[in-house]
Amino acid sequence: MTTLEIRGLRAGVYNREILTGIDIIVKSGEVHAVMGPNGAGKSTLSGVIMGKPGYDVLGGTITLDGTDVLAMSTPERALAGLHLVMQYPTEVPGVRVLDALAEAFAARGRSAEGLDVLLREEAASIGLEERFLERALNVDFSGGEKKRNETLQLAVLRPRMAILDELDSGLDIDALRDCSRRVEALTEPHEDLDGNLVDGVGVLAITHYSRLLKELRPDVVHVLVGGRIVAEGGPELADTVESDGYAAFAPEVVEREDAPSTLDDLFAPPG
Repeated sequence: MTTLEIRGLRAGVYNREILTGIDIIVKSGEVHAVMGPNGAGKSTLSGVIMGKPGYDVLGGTITLDGTDVLAMSTPERALAGLHLVMQYPTEVPGVRVLDALAEAFAARGRSAEGLDVLLREEAASIGLEERFLERALNVDFSGGEKKRNETLQLAVLRPRMAILDELDSGLDIDALRDCSRRVEALTEPHEDLDGNLVDGVGVLAITHYSRLLKELRPDVVHVLVGGRIVAEGGPELADTVESDGYAAFAPEVVEREDAPSTLDDLFAPPG
């Protein structure tokens, strides 16, 4: 059983505190949804967990099975079993999807034998055409194709914990169903490449809307507003958010932060 534990996390950027004390514990096979409006700190949370540059950690801890995540570099976090499905996937000219995943396998001490077959199987399961496996990573992919490719990488690498930074952003209903169902399946115990039964992936799913959670069924929903968690509950809480909006939980904060903040995601494209 793997446990990702976030305690009292405070973080910011440009001398502005964005996260003001976050407490979340995710275990293997669990799905935790973090919902919140623009500017709430959702992308900041994913960035701090994975060690993206530009964020200042002001207090609190993040541990993975008791090991200090904040003391690790971003590559070390990935090798330890953390995986980020990015809101804005990076384009990597000259590097095929197949080659990128072969390198990821090598970094983890795993053999890439049979990887091409595995990739084709996973691509078929989420509706990603095989030709994209031979293409440069995310180059000239549509938004939906990039998110399908992100889901493909998650399924092939099988990390211990997955952070989904708005997987549903830019997806049509078919792609959303395909991707969310695949992630849901990954949360179940499964056999590894050696035939050993291992725990399912733990998931921290960050989203604005409840539509992702129709297929990716959350065990716990956290409502993040103004850098703090203002409500927690079961799946029904997502329905309450959908019907009542975020102002029902912290109206004074939502009114102040109604406009999107570029500080919330340093890696958002301009415009």
